[in-house]
Amino acid sequence: MKSLKRNQIIVFVIALMLVSAGYLSYTANNGDNTIETSSELNSIEYAGIGDAKLVNSNAVEQTNTNSESIVTSNEKSDNDKNTEDKNVNTENSNKETENNKTTNETVTTNIKNTDEYFSSSKLTRDTMYSQMIETYEKILENQNIASDQKTIAQTEIKNINDCKNKIMICENLIKTKGISDSIIFINEDSISVVVKAEKLEQDQIAQIQNIIEREMKAEIGNIHISNK
Repeated sequence: MKSLKRNQIIVFVIALMLVSAGYLSYTANNGDNTIETSSELNSIEYAGIGDAKLVNSNAVEQTNTNSESIVTSNEKSDNDKNTEDKNVNTENSNKETENNKTTNETVTTNIKNTDEYFSSSKLTRDTMYSQMIETYEKILENQNIASDQKTIAQTEIKNINDCKNKIMICENLIKTKGISDSIIFINEDSISVVVKAEKLEQDQIAQIQNIIEREMKAEIGNIHISNK
């Protein structure tokens, strides 16, 4: 009887030890879960304050760097574009100035050449008439020249002076028609008139023809008019 009771006690102790061990194991496992859950709750609680979310500082810095790079790139692009536009505008302005300068120089050169043409042509023409008169005067002074030859020389001198006078009158009358300058060349019956004008209107041509026809007793068909 005592032996049976003793065995029951031993079994009871062993069972109690097993129960205690299982309880401790269960408590330890639940304790770990509780700590982990608490940590997760704290992390969630702190991360969600004010609907804000925690962001990795490196990511924020990288984002800011990327944003600054984009802004800097855009600013650089705008600056480069503005510089390029300024360079293009400056280049166009320089080209326009150069073109205007070239045009002005061309116009000035043309005007200068035209003025020189009229002045030099008149000088050549008047020099020719002066030399002709001088030649005839030498004939008159030469004692060895026959009297009839001297009479011809006198007639030629008169004709040349008359011609010069008519030319001067016609050129002055042509100026009154709004033409700044002109020159008249006479070759026997043919009369050439060169006027300083970019273009001639039909009424101006008719006025010049009337002047030459009246003052020089010339036929319309022998009058040739051109502009320069």
